[in-house]
Amino acid sequence: MRNPRLRFLGALMVGVLALTAAACGDDDDDAATTEGTAESTDEGTANESGGSVTIGYIPWDEDIAVTYLWQHVLEENGFDVTLEQLDVAPTFVGVAEGDLDLFFDTWLPITHEDYWTQYGDQVEDLGVWYDNAKLTIAVPEYVDATTIADLAGMEDTFGSEIVGIEAGAGLTRVTRDEAMPAYGLDGYELTTSSTTAMLAALKEATEAEEPIVVTLWRPHWAYAAFPIRDLEDPEGAMGAAEEIHTIARKGFSEEFPDLAEAISAFEMDDDQLGSLEAAIFQDNPDDPAAGVAAWAAENQEFVDSLLG
Repeated sequence: MRNPRLRFLGALMVGVLALTAAACGDDDDDAATTEGTAESTDEGTANESGGSVTIGYIPWDEDIAVTYLWQHVLEENGFDVTLEQLDVAPTFVGVAEGDLDLFFDTWLPITHEDYWTQYGDQVEDLGVWYDNAKLTIAVPEYVDATTIADLAGMEDTFGSEIVGIEAGAGLTRVTRDEAMPAYGLDGYELTTSSTTAMLAALKEATEAEEPIVVTLWRPHWAYAAFPIRDLEDPEGAMGAAEEIHTIARKGFSEEFPDLAEAISAFEMDDDQLGSLEAAIFQDNPDDPAAGVAAWAAENQEFVDSLLG
């Protein structure tokens, strides 16, 4: 699943800045970083002092939101943060090979099962930050279909098309390999391109009050932005609720023990995540960092708590 055209960053140079001092609110002058290498302590853990962190992320909205949130938090505390947007397969490869430090959007046990089987023993699992993630198939509220089974026989209504997202996404695999066979939807084509293209098609269709079927997931701001509903899944073909895990490259917890511990304790509920996504995708769609900054200003206590 390696993409030979993908250019990952080279070996990361690790700088030094005392994370514990930054978390206590040191002045900006104290947050200056210098290049260097973490040294081991007597206890065998790294002498954590900040430095460079590369976060890989996929174009799923909750991942964009959380990734930019952690970029904001880390940079406010003196870290040099690089973001790399990739498809899911090269993201897992990047973390497994150590070219990426973190990835915040591993869906388990279903959506990213294939990648976890292949790469799970080559990464660190830093824990769950959201535990009610669901894959869905959604339609506008004004169409008659209420279950996925209802789509069979309605091919003419929907142009025989289910509008999907990236071809390599677990959502695409589950829809194609599980839901469509389970409900006899062989009269449909699952088209794939990108999450952005799917949302654009959904926006266009709902503004014109035209029928459309899309693959989607919860949590997602689209449920608040568009008049849509999930189709019921009586067969459970789309899977049960999942957990979203943060994974890190091997050795990350040893090099950054305090940061790894903070990320392991990180959690967001539906209200927090929903308001963060709205601040980005509805209020600042062209500037995620600005959306996070605006949200952080209104949720400063939560933001300050992330690094303890």
